[in-house]
Order: sequence, then structure tokens, then C-alpha cells
Amino acid sequence: MKVIVADKISERGVELLRQQPGWNVVLTTKDNLNAEIADADALIVRSATKVTAELLDKAPRLRAVGRAGVGVDNIDLDAATTRGVLVMSTPGGNAVSVAEHTFALLLALARQVPRLDKAMHEGKWEKSSAAGTEVRGKTLGLIGLGRIGSEVAIRADAFDMRVLGYDPYISEAAAKEVQVELVPLEKLLAESDFISLHTALSPATQNLINRATLAQMKKGARIVNAARGELIDETALADALKSGQLAGAALDVFVHEPPKDSPLLGMASVIATPHVAGSTAEAQEEVGTQVAVQVKDYLAEGLIRNAVNLPALSADQYRRVRPYLALAERLGSLVSQAVAVRPARIRIRYAGEVAEVGTHLLRSAVLAGMLNAVLDEKVNVVNAPAVAAARGLSVEEETRRRERGFPNTLEVAALPEKTGSAKGFSAEGTVLHDGSPRVLQIDDIPLEAELAGTMLYLRNRDEPGVIGQVGATLGNMGVNIATFALGRRDEKRGAEAVSLVRLDGEVSDSILGAIRGIPAITVARLLNLG
Repeated sequence: MKVIVADKISERGVELLRQQPGWNVVLTTKDNLNAEIADADALIVRSATKVTAELLDKAPRLRAVGRAGVGVDNIDLDAATTRGVLVMSTPGGNAVSVAEHTFALLLALARQVPRLDKAMHEGKWEKSSAAGTEVRGKTLGLIGLGRIGSEVAIRADAFDMRVLGYDPYISEAAAKEVQVELVPLEKLLAESDFISLHTALSPATQNLINRATLAQMKKGARIVNAARGELIDETALADALKSGQLAGAALDVFVHEPPKDSPLLGMASVIATPHVAGSTAEAQEEVGTQVAVQVKDYLAEGLIRNAVNLPALSADQYRRVRPYLALAERLGSLVSQAVAVRPARIRIRYAGEVAEVGTHLLRSAVLAGMLNAVLDEKVNVVNAPAVAAARGLSVEEETRRRERGFPNTLEVAALPEKTGSAKGFSAEGTVLHDGSPRVLQIDDIPLEAELAGTMLYLRNRDEPGVIGQVGATLGNMGVNIATFALGRRDEKRGAEAVSLVRLDGEVSDSILGAIRGIPAITVARLLNLG
């Protein structure tokens, strides 16, 4: 077995591979990689080595690529998948490092450590102006409860803090395990003394911290961001600090890095570090060892962990399942973005050929579509079940016979943990003869539309002129309609209607305010279905 380590990883990881009987572990450079890869079984990289289609063409024996890190932008995933090469990353390897840095920033904010340190080095003894605040008994609000957010929660509990959490895609039970009380975002903002961001960047979370949400925060609160710079409107944050609405901010990430023109730099109430939360010797050691273990287990035992692409299938299996995989993933994404409650149960119903082509793959594709809409890490059919289980999502599956209409269908529903007044959301779809995925109905309301692109999802009372008002409103904002699909529950005036409006080009969610201003509209959401 030949394993190439193209970029530097921990010595412990390299040694673990070398301990395997009969394995040849080769440390290469950019100059000799092409010559060595021809007979390689696995390739381990960090971010420097580019795993292109051309490089993969030179590696007919290659079975796996291990990335020591989270991002896989330097790997051609489509080319790897086509060639049956499994690609694995190492998510979570730096979770403790980021959590510790988050707490370092939080404590530095509470006790004004950078300002006092600077004064001491300047020969100043500013003891009288050094009144800080304890974190004991204070409320910490965590926006996002993935690996890092959970690690922060564990540390906050040790500091005797009350911890609130906002994460639409984690169950009450999973939050309770780390002593977090799940609350709506508005409650978290209003009651938190410290707020820390640990959510993925998506259209729904970009500028999540803006003028409106800053105004909802407790006066004198402090905010920490070691996640993504784009989660915060930097100008709005600067204004909130200047006005005294917020007492301080500690940032490891910025919209533009390095931040040359950020209004936050130079402010006494801002602590800034250069995107180093995950940059510790231990984190680098961890990801290097983790990738070595994953590659070893896959080559020796066929055990797959943290895969980021589709595993190799037979030609016939792939031919039959491929179109339904696309349907499953897009239905999952649609439901994930449109549901109004925190889903705890995912119900999947299969009918016709859909039930015969490998429902375990379709189940994973549904979960991948749902989770990719809210998570930063890449989720696919290989790792979706584990990611969903870790977040407390349960899956219910049914096979049924459809009596009329399209015989081969897939239905996905996101349901609350308990039945009651809170309603879930369901969508049913099929694959047409040309292979395109289509939605057939939403919440039992017939509606046919292509599942692709940017979609405006609307619910409204069926009254004259609504379609015209929507079209005119979008037109006034320079937004072009590609298709407009409408369905209604019955033909009575005022009955509930549902629409999926496909829009051209990139569309900001700023359009939603005007759409929601139309009297008959009851729900308006912008969906990105790829």
C-alpha cells in the first residue's frame, strides 16, 4: 500500500501510517508529486497541494484523498467522484482551539485585558479605571450549537454562566446535554450579557448581526465572533459601540481579511485578532493525526469517516439512483429553508421506483440537502446520517403506493418534536423523463415547479390581483421572474394558496419586506436550491 503525504502533517500521523505492515509512506514535494502518484493508493494534503483532474488522471490506483483540514476547495470533488476516489476531510479537529480562543476573547472583554496590558507597557498604572465585570452569573448567548458552539457551552458552564442557545437545527435533547436552553433569537438577544457567534455563513445568516438585531440586544452587552466575518454588519456594529448600546466586541474574523478599512479597527472597545482561533499546535497535530487515522482505516478496513463526496457505485446503480438523489437533496433543501418550526423529526415517503433504488442513499441525500442549507461543513450521503444524529434529528420512513398522478414520488416532511399547534412542512416531488427534479405539491396543495435556482416561496389568501401585485413589486425592484407556479387548496375565494416563483440572477433577501407588505401575503421566504 502506497500513501503519499504531499503537505506537512504531524509526525505522529506520518508515524501511524508507517507502522502499518507493508505500507510505503512517501513524503513528496511539488516537484516530484507527479512522478510518485502513478502507483499511489492514497494521497494526503493540506491546502497547498491542488488535487486537480489532471493530477487524478495520473493516479489510476488512487482510492482516497485525505485533507488535513475542513475546506476542500483545493480538491476537484467532481473529478474525484467520477474516478471513484473517496475524499475525506477532518471537521472538528480545531473545535477546542476555536472554543478556547472564543473564551479568551470573552474574558479579555470582561476584564479589559488588552487595554490594561497596553497601558502597562506604556508605563501607565491605570488601576483606578480598571473596573471589569465577572462572567459568573452572567448570561451567554450562543448563536449556533455545532461542534464549536457546544465546546464553548461546556466551558461557560464551568464558569457558572447561564447559557442560551439559538440553533434551528438542533434538538432540545442535544442542547440539554451541554446545559444550553434553546430559545428564539429575539429572547437570546434581549437577555444575553455576552453573545458569541458559531453559525455557518448562508443567505439567512449573512449580516445576522445588523442594526435591527443590535437594537434588540441588552444595553451594554458584549459580542464575540470567531466564526465568519460576514455574519456582522461592521458599520452597524461600530455605530452600536459608539452609542454605548454595546460595551465591547472581540473579533477574530472580518468581512475582508486582512481588514484594511474596517470601521472597527482603532476603536478602544474592540479587541481584534488575525483569524487565528483555530491556529494552535494542538489543532494542527489533531487534524494531521485524524486524517492519517481516517486514511488508514479506509484502506485497511473500508471504514469511511468524514467523507465529502459520493462513494463509488456500479454503473447501473448510479444510473438508476442519480436523478432521485438530486430530487431528494433539493426537496430536503426546500423543506429545510421553508419550514417555520425547529424540525426534530424528518419523515420520508417513497412511492414506486423511488422505493427500489436504495432508500438508504435517498434518505442520506434528503438529510444532506436539509443540513447543507444551515451548516458550514459539507454534508453528503456518506456523512449526513451521523451529522443528523449528532444534532438530534430522527428519521421516519414509509413506502406507499400512489393511486393517481405520477407513480414514482418522494415526499419529505420536517416535523416538530411533539404534535400540537406547531405545524411542520412537507413537499412531494418526482423526476421527469428528462431527469429534472420537480415539486408536485406543498403541504398537500397541488403545485408543479422545477426545483432549481433562486425561488421565492409564498403563501397567501387567494384573492384577485395577488399575482399582479407580486409581479409589479418585483419589477419595481428590478427582479425578473423566470417562472411562476401557483397552487391553491380549493377554489373558494380567500382559500390558502401557495406559490414558487423562480427569479433570475442573484437576489437579496431585502426584497422580502416589500413582498410581505402585500396584504394578502402571509408567508414570504427566499430559497436557494442551487
